[in-house]
Amino acid sequence: MVPVIFDLDGTLVDPAGGITEGIAAALDGLGLPIPEQHVLDSMVGPKLSDSLEHLAKVPAARVDEVIGRYRSHYRSVGIGQSLLYPGIRELLEFFAESRRPVAVATQKPQGLARLVLEHHGIAGFFASICGASDDESMGANTAPGKVEIVGTALAALHSQPAVMVGDRHQDVAGAMANGIDCIGVSWGFALHGELQEAGAVAVVDTAAQLLKKIEELDAVRAAALSEVQNDGSL
Repeated sequence: MVPVIFDLDGTLVDPAGGITEGIAAALDGLGLPIPEQHVLDSMVGPKLSDSLEHLAKVPAARVDEVIGRYRSHYRSVGIGQSLLYPGIRELLEFFAESRRPVAVATQKPQGLARLVLEHHGIAGFFASICGASDDESMGANTAPGKVEIVGTALAALHSQPAVMVGDRHQDVAGAMANGIDCIGVSWGFALHGELQEAGAVAVVDTAAQLLKKIEELDAVRAAALSEVQNDGSL
Protein backbone atom coordinates (compact mmCIF):
# COMPACT_ATOMS: atom_id res chain seq x y z
CA MET A 1 0.00 0.00 0.00
CA VAL A 2 1.15 3.53 -0.80
CA PRO A 3 2.15 5.37 2.40
CA VAL A 4 0.48 8.76 2.87
CA ILE A 5 2.04 12.01 4.10
CA PHE A 6 -0.49 14.58 5.28
CA ASP A 7 -0.21 18.31 5.66
CA LEU A 8 -1.82 19.56 8.88
CA ASP A 9 -3.66 22.91 8.80
CA GLY A 10 -6.19 23.02 5.97
CA THR A 11 -5.84 19.28 5.34
CA LEU A 12 -6.37 17.33 8.55
CA VAL A 13 -7.42 20.17 10.82
CA ASP A 14 -9.64 23.18 10.16
CA PRO A 15 -8.11 26.03 12.19
CA ALA A 16 -11.61 27.57 12.29
CA GLY A 17 -10.19 31.07 12.73
CA GLY A 18 -7.71 30.00 15.38
CA ILE A 19 -4.77 30.98 13.19
CA THR A 20 -6.07 34.07 11.41
CA GLU A 21 -7.78 35.51 14.50
CA GLY A 22 -4.63 34.86 16.49
CA ILE A 23 -2.44 36.67 13.97
CA ALA A 24 -4.88 39.59 13.89
CA ALA A 25 -4.95 39.74 17.71
CA ALA A 26 -1.15 39.69 17.89
CA LEU A 27 -0.80 42.47 15.33
CA ASP A 28 -3.52 44.57 16.96
CA GLY A 29 -2.02 44.11 20.41
CA LEU A 30 1.27 45.47 19.16
CA GLY A 31 -0.28 48.39 17.31
CA LEU A 32 0.52 46.98 13.88
CA PRO A 33 -1.85 47.09 10.87
CA ILE A 34 -4.12 44.07 10.35
CA PRO A 35 -4.27 42.84 6.73
CA GLU A 36 -7.55 42.12 4.97
CA GLN A 37 -9.12 38.72 5.60
CA HIS A 38 -8.02 37.21 2.28
CA VAL A 39 -4.41 38.06 3.16
CA LEU A 40 -4.78 36.51 6.60
CA ASP A 41 -6.26 33.38 5.00
CA SER A 42 -3.28 33.13 2.63
CA MET A 43 -0.96 33.05 5.65
CA VAL A 44 -2.28 29.64 6.72
CA GLY A 45 0.26 27.03 5.61
CA PRO A 46 3.48 28.85 4.71
CA LYS A 47 6.23 29.60 7.23
CA LEU A 48 4.80 32.16 9.64
CA SER A 49 7.83 34.47 9.80
CA ASP A 50 7.90 34.72 5.99
CA SER A 51 4.16 35.42 5.85
CA LEU A 52 4.37 38.11 8.52
CA GLU A 53 7.21 39.88 6.77
CA HIS A 54 6.10 39.55 3.16
CA LEU A 55 2.29 39.37 3.35
CA ALA A 56 1.42 41.27 6.54
CA LYS A 57 4.32 43.71 5.94
CA VAL A 58 5.55 43.44 9.52
CA PRO A 59 8.99 45.08 9.95
CA ALA A 60 11.64 42.37 10.22
CA ALA A 61 12.75 43.69 13.60
CA ARG A 62 9.26 43.04 15.03
CA VAL A 63 8.48 39.62 13.52
CA ASP A 64 9.76 37.66 16.52
CA GLU A 65 7.64 39.80 18.86
CA VAL A 66 4.50 39.12 16.78
CA ILE A 67 5.22 35.39 16.64
CA GLY A 68 5.65 35.20 20.40
CA ARG A 69 2.34 36.95 21.04
CA TYR A 70 0.58 34.88 18.38
CA ARG A 71 1.84 31.54 19.72
CA SER A 72 0.70 32.45 23.22
CA HIS A 73 -2.78 33.21 21.88
CA TYR A 74 -2.81 30.06 19.76
CA ARG A 75 -1.91 27.76 22.64
CA SER A 76 -4.47 29.28 24.99
CA VAL A 77 -7.32 29.88 22.50
CA GLY A 78 -6.57 28.84 18.93
CA ILE A 79 -6.06 25.10 19.39
CA GLY A 80 -9.43 24.86 21.12
CA GLN A 81 -11.10 26.53 18.14
CA SER A 82 -9.75 24.02 15.64
CA LEU A 83 -11.79 21.12 14.27
CA LEU A 84 -11.05 17.95 12.35
CA TYR A 85 -12.38 18.08 8.81
CA PRO A 86 -15.33 15.74 8.12
CA GLY A 87 -14.30 12.13 7.58
CA ILE A 88 -10.66 12.58 8.62
CA ARG A 89 -10.84 10.60 11.85
CA GLU A 90 -12.65 7.74 10.10
CA LEU A 91 -10.11 7.78 7.26
CA LEU A 92 -7.19 7.54 9.70
CA GLU A 93 -8.92 4.74 11.60
CA PHE A 94 -9.37 2.83 8.35
CA PHE A 95 -5.72 3.33 7.43
CA ALA A 96 -4.69 2.06 10.87
CA GLU A 97 -6.87 -1.04 10.51
CA SER A 98 -5.46 -1.74 7.05
CA ARG A 99 -1.87 -1.03 8.24
CA ARG A 100 -1.24 1.75 5.77
CA PRO A 101 1.68 3.89 7.04
CA VAL A 102 0.90 7.59 7.48
CA ALA A 103 2.92 10.63 8.52
CA VAL A 104 2.52 14.38 8.92
CA ALA A 105 4.63 17.04 7.20
CA THR A 106 3.78 20.59 8.26
CA GLN A 107 5.46 23.96 8.43
CA LYS A 108 3.95 24.43 11.88
CA PRO A 109 6.61 23.99 14.60
CA GLN A 110 6.97 20.27 15.25
CA GLY A 111 6.19 20.41 18.97
CA LEU A 112 3.10 22.50 18.37
CA ALA A 113 1.95 20.20 15.56
CA ARG A 114 2.09 17.24 17.92
CA LEU A 115 0.14 19.23 20.51
CA VAL A 116 -2.62 19.95 17.97
CA LEU A 117 -2.84 16.30 16.91
CA GLU A 118 -2.89 15.17 20.53
CA HIS A 119 -5.67 17.66 21.27
CA HIS A 120 -7.78 15.94 18.61
CA GLY A 121 -6.77 12.46 19.71
CA ILE A 122 -5.16 11.46 16.41
CA ALA A 123 -1.41 11.76 17.09
CA GLY A 124 -1.13 8.01 17.64
CA PHE A 125 -2.13 7.24 14.06
CA PHE A 126 1.08 8.69 12.62
CA ALA A 127 4.40 6.89 12.27
CA SER A 128 6.08 10.30 12.41
CA ILE A 129 5.10 13.94 12.87
CA CYS A 130 7.55 16.17 11.02
CA GLY A 131 7.46 19.95 11.30
CA ALA A 132 9.48 23.10 11.28
CA SER A 133 11.91 24.02 14.02
CA ASP A 134 10.36 25.01 17.32
CA ASP A 135 12.62 28.07 17.11
CA GLU A 136 10.68 30.39 14.80
CA SER A 137 12.83 33.44 15.33
CA MET A 138 14.06 35.40 12.33
CA GLY A 139 17.59 34.39 13.28
CA ALA A 140 16.81 30.72 12.73
CA ASN A 141 17.86 30.86 9.09
CA THR A 142 18.49 27.12 8.91
CA ALA A 143 14.84 26.28 9.62
CA PRO A 144 13.66 23.64 7.13
CA GLY A 145 11.13 24.47 4.44
CA LYS A 146 8.38 22.27 3.06
CA VAL A 147 10.73 20.38 0.74
CA GLU A 148 12.99 19.35 3.61
CA ILE A 149 10.07 18.54 5.92
CA VAL A 150 8.41 16.29 3.33
CA GLY A 151 11.79 14.63 2.77
CA THR A 152 12.13 13.96 6.49
CA ALA A 153 8.65 12.44 6.62
CA LEU A 154 9.38 10.31 3.56
CA ALA A 155 12.60 9.01 5.10
CA ALA A 156 10.76 8.17 8.32
CA LEU A 157 8.34 5.99 6.33
CA HIS A 158 11.24 4.02 4.78
CA SER A 159 9.24 3.73 1.58
CA GLN A 160 9.17 4.91 -2.03
CA PRO A 161 6.86 5.85 -3.52
CA ALA A 162 4.48 7.62 -1.16
CA VAL A 163 1.84 10.26 -1.80
CA MET A 164 1.46 13.71 -0.26
CA VAL A 165 -1.94 15.14 0.64
CA GLY A 166 -2.23 18.89 1.10
CA ASP A 167 -4.21 22.04 0.49
CA ARG A 168 -1.61 24.56 -0.75
CA HIS A 169 0.89 24.86 -3.58
CA GLN A 170 3.74 24.47 -1.08
CA ASP A 171 2.54 20.92 -0.41
CA VAL A 172 2.63 20.10 -4.12
CA ALA A 173 6.07 21.65 -4.54
CA GLY A 174 7.41 19.79 -1.51
CA ALA A 175 6.11 16.51 -2.86
CA MET A 176 7.41 17.01 -6.39
CA ALA A 177 10.86 17.99 -5.15
CA ASN A 178 10.98 14.65 -3.34
CA GLY A 179 9.82 12.69 -6.38
CA ILE A 180 6.31 11.87 -5.16
CA ASP A 181 2.79 12.80 -6.24
CA CYS A 182 0.51 15.17 -4.35
CA ILE A 183 -3.26 14.93 -4.06
CA GLY A 184 -4.84 18.29 -3.34
CA VAL A 185 -7.85 18.78 -1.08
CA SER A 186 -10.38 21.46 -1.90
CA TRP A 187 -11.53 22.05 1.68
CA GLY A 188 -8.42 23.98 2.73
CA PHE A 189 -7.03 27.41 1.90
CA ALA A 190 -5.94 27.15 -1.74
CA LEU A 191 -7.14 29.76 -4.18
CA HIS A 192 -9.23 28.58 -7.12
CA GLY A 193 -6.99 26.63 -9.49
CA GLU A 194 -3.92 26.90 -7.22
CA LEU A 195 -3.45 23.17 -6.69
CA GLN A 196 -4.05 22.22 -10.32
CA GLU A 197 -1.61 24.87 -11.51
CA ALA A 198 1.00 23.68 -9.01
CA GLY A 199 0.82 20.15 -10.45
CA ALA A 200 -1.39 18.14 -8.09
CA VAL A 201 -2.28 14.77 -9.65
CA ALA A 202 -5.87 15.23 -8.49
CA VAL A 203 -7.97 17.55 -6.34
CA VAL A 204 -10.62 15.89 -4.17
CA ASP A 205 -13.63 17.34 -2.38
CA THR A 206 -14.25 14.77 0.37
CA ALA A 207 -12.40 12.24 2.52
CA ALA A 208 -14.21 9.48 0.62
CA GLN A 209 -12.87 10.80 -2.68
CA LEU A 210 -9.41 11.00 -1.15
CA LEU A 211 -9.56 7.34 -0.13
CA LYS A 212 -10.71 6.35 -3.62
CA LYS A 213 -7.84 8.24 -5.26
CA ILE A 214 -5.27 6.71 -2.89
CA GLU A 215 -6.63 3.23 -3.65
CA GLU A 216 -6.34 4.01 -7.38
CA LEU A 217 -2.67 4.84 -6.80
CA ASP A 218 -2.32 1.51 -4.99
CA ALA A 219 -3.64 -0.24 -8.10
CA VAL A 220 -1.27 1.65 -10.40
CA ARG A 221 1.69 0.82 -8.17
CA ALA A 222 0.72 -2.87 -8.03
CA ALA A 223 0.38 -3.02 -11.81
CA ALA A 224 3.77 -1.39 -12.29
CA LEU A 225 5.42 -3.84 -9.89
CA SER A 226 3.77 -6.77 -11.64
CA GLU A 227 5.03 -5.57 -15.01
CA VAL A 228 8.60 -5.24 -13.71
CA GLN A 229 8.44 -8.72 -12.20
CA ASN A 230 7.06 -10.18 -15.42
CA ASP A 231 9.77 -8.51 -17.49
CA GLY A 232 12.40 -9.87 -15.13
CA SER A 233 11.14 -13.42 -15.54
CA LEU A 234 11.42 -13.42 -19.34
